[in-house]
Amino acid sequence: MNIIKLNAIASTNDFLRQMSAKEMVENFTVVVAENQLNGKGQRGSVWVSENGKNLTFSVFVKDFQVDVSSIYLINIIVPITIIEVLTELKLVDLAIKWPNDILSENKKIGGILIENAIKSDGMIQTVVGIGLNINQMSFDNLPQASSLAILKKEEFDKDLILKQIIERLKYNMTRIGDKSYFWDKYNNLLFRKDIPTVFVNNTNQKFMAIVKGVTNNGKLQLLLEDDTINEYDIKEVKMLY
Repeated sequence: MNIIKLNAIASTNDFLRQMSAKEMVENFTVVVAENQLNGKGQRGSVWVSENGKNLTFSVFVKDFQVDVSSIYLINIIVPITIIEVLTELKLVDLAIKWPNDILSENKKIGGILIENAIKSDGMIQTVVGIGLNINQMSFDNLPQASSLAILKKEEFDKDLILKQIIERLKYNMTRIGDKSYFWDKYNNLLFRKDIPTVFVNNTNQKFMAIVKGVTNNGKLQLLLEDDTINEYDIKEVKMLY
């Protein structure tokens, strides 16, 4: 397992992407930072993490091939992988809040940012950025955030969890052809699936809807009050809970 450890860096995703542009990078190479100064989340948000307390890392995944219509499958496999590892650590009420937040007991404990690139031969290269709150005990002004240490009332070995995630990701990637298995599991893990929930759209209008699933290209399917199902992209809607 090729793990590059850094004390401080702006973004592990940026570092790994730039590295892969300059040289041949081994499959499942990992860049992990004790302090990520400019970690990126969905919608251009910033991932904030206490120095040395959590896992902030990126994984380079390559040499897999799916048709273009199925490229979102990697976005399905990664959160499932993390939840499988957290289940073994006895975390409970685990869920995926679309698109790729990891929740336990209704608290956010992790986030994922995946950046795909399709090569001319049809092969896909992916940089998978993961932030997972491990031993941080305080989240000022973030009432919906938590960590493994808070939820389980014990300290965890970050390096061991990192290795467990990478090994499970390697295994799951060998099963990438089993699309229905991963899609069924992902949809069953969706946070507040089939429960009336308040959303806000990109014009700041609130509305009630029910999560029904996610499309093959990653759009959220919501059942509206008029019994129609609409599809929403990441920047078009946000769940309020």
